Amino acid sequence: MDFDSKCMRLIGTAAVSIVGYHIVAKLIPWLYLNIIGPKCLGPKINIRQMGSWAVVTGATDGIGKAYAKILAKHGLNIVLISRTLTKLEDVAKEIREAFSVETKIIDVDFTHGPEIYDKIKQNIDGLNIGILVNNVGISYSYPQFFVELVTQIPKFMRDIVAANVHSVTHMSALVLPQMIERKKGVIINLSSTAATIPNPMLSIYSATKAFVDKFSADLQTEYRSSGIIVQSIQPGFVVTKMSKIRQASVFNPLPDTFVTSAINTLGFCERTTGYLPHTLIQVVIRTISWLFCEQFVGQIIMKYLFKMNQMAMRRIAKKQQK
Repeated sequence: MDFDSKCMRLIGTAAVSIVGYHIVAKLIPWLYLNIIGPKCLGPKINIRQMGSWAVVTGATDGIGKAYAKILAKHGLNIVLISRTLTKLEDVAKEIREAFSVETKIIDVDFTHGPEIYDKIKQNIDGLNIGILVNNVGISYSYPQFFVELVTQIPKFMRDIVAANVHSVTHMSALVLPQMIERKKGVIINLSSTAATIPNPMLSIYSATKAFVDKFSADLQTEYRSSGIIVQSIQPGFVVTKMSKIRQASVFNPLPDTFVTSAINTLGFCERTTGYLPHTLIQVVIRTISWLFCEQFVGQIIMKYLFKMNQMAMRRIAKKQQK
């Protein structure tokens, strides 16, 4: 082997070693933060020591109700906030009987104006709030092109921003001051995998969830030194009324399964899907986007969502004919 060949072989070996080192250096912390720590250790923080009360928005169904139950199981009293009073009363009774904690209910519609936050403020004033779960949100009835959607339902743009964006900023503004004063507290904001991947035909929804994710990340940077944890959860599909998925599977978990997993990431991950199969989906889609460009992936997702749109349109047409 001549000198040039030896040099090229050494350079190649060095390059592979450097790349391998960087991959391993990033992979090991990722495995610990996303899998080993949450799976083996549970939450890195003592949830009960954050405060005696937790506030959960969108608390009568799905992920919100599951968070309310698991936080009550940890011994926290629960403030349940949602739109329908009768549902709130039913969930409050269920939680009190199952976990022997106190509950408060606040019935407000988060698509309404800023006056609803005056009512919330009056009802939570004086409570030692350790955890806030910003879960309330609305989505599309089915995938639609932007112009078609806003033409059919002009009010929808205001409502989805009010429910998905204003709720997060306003509720955070209500509870953060007391958390900062006590130098501890947790804010869990429900974003979505839709915020991190191409999501045409759900453009307003995915944009609002991208706001939630970005807001959470920067808010965490602002208040990390004050002892506050701000976590952005980016779930994929979960069996809920909003997702319209009825059959549970590994990739479409029940709300209780999802939240049991997500709560264990507290203190480990500031931005996470909260559920390993959803993380794998994100990794695959991002890898394909990196290899083949995001526009290509967006077109594939759009074809899938367009088919869903056509199926929904046919169902609507059949109902109108009856």
